[in-house]
Amino acid sequence: MGAATAYIVDAVRTAGGRRGGRLAGWHPVDMAAATLDAIVARSGIDPAAIDDVIMGCVGQGGEQGFQVGRGAVLASSLPESVPAVTIDRQCGSSQQAIQFAAQAVLSGTQDVVIAAGVESMTRVPMGSTVALFAQAGLGGPKSPRQEARYPGVQFSQFLGAELVARKHGLGRAALDAYALESHRRAAAATERGDFDAEIVPLTIDTPEGPAIHVRDEGIRFDATAESIGSVKLLAEDGVISAANASQICDGASAALIVSEAALKAHGLTPLARIHHLTVTAGDPVIMLEEPLFATDRALRRAGMTIDEIDLFEVNEAFASVPLAWLRHTGADPARLNVNGGAIALGHPLGASGTKLMATLVHALRKRGKRYGLQTMCEGGGIANVTIVERL
Repeated sequence: MGAATAYIVDAVRTAGGRRGGRLAGWHPVDMAAATLDAIVARSGIDPAAIDDVIMGCVGQGGEQGFQVGRGAVLASSLPESVPAVTIDRQCGSSQQAIQFAAQAVLSGTQDVVIAAGVESMTRVPMGSTVALFAQAGLGGPKSPRQEARYPGVQFSQFLGAELVARKHGLGRAALDAYALESHRRAAAATERGDFDAEIVPLTIDTPEGPAIHVRDEGIRFDATAESIGSVKLLAEDGVISAANASQICDGASAALIVSEAALKAHGLTPLARIHHLTVTAGDPVIMLEEPLFATDRALRRAGMTIDEIDLFEVNEAFASVPLAWLRHTGADPARLNVNGGAIALGHPLGASGTKLMATLVHALRKRGKRYGLQTMCEGGGIANVTIVERL
């Protein structure tokens, strides 16, 4: 009997919405439900056959509280019998959802799992769940024991991004140039229609009346080196600005992960198979550097070299992360984030993992390439790596 395999049948995402922008009117539960409905409709699978929904979400409060994954199922066309769970691995939440889904299939305990993610950063602002407690004079997430282990240390992704840039010798000019290229690649991909196969249309209200949202709102088609370079730095002595960091974004995404038995039973055609899964953790202060070492480990365990990977999706939380990753791995820059990244397209936190996977598997298919690698820096110094093979 051969080894078990986990297949990606399809992966979809909404087009990104800017903070207070075109998706601001969508409740996050309904936005997530739209991607669940789309993945079921596109695959043609019986929704009652779904064993579980694993939903990534970082801001689990307010409209994203009370188990947003289950809420999305109950707002969708899926039957009440489909269970769901909501998970938080920070920015890698829905990439971890993919890995949990794959592990469930590989273990033989489940055959059909939807990995998904959602984040409305307009309606549930980043850090709002912590801020509410601070305003009430209650405690924060850093405990006395953490303070004893890391006295006076600030756990901050902004600090981490600056530390990565400093450690790897990346100045502002390099970060801004990378940011400009992200916008250029995203704009070109949009104009070519490269995102069409992955985007779930959403109806929105505009001053001119109802419209269909199918284009990522954050792309600056007229971006220039001058416009990016004119944005104020976040720290006076730093190199990070809002222009070379990911955009706050509203969005949802989903991927259908199934076993070989489910492929046959439901007559499904897969886009890709899961080739390898890795998650690692390291320094929680520099924190965003971990994808470098996670990639090393993933390639080693998969018995592959960096040159064997055809396309890479390295989340552009800050430009310093993919640039440091390129320097560390020696990967071909032409294979990295070929359709742009979060600097141009937005980073809807809990939705970004399955969002990047949707872009990766469809790009592999469109370009006729075989292997893709996705990695994500995550709060606390964690990183996921997922390697897929297009079929």
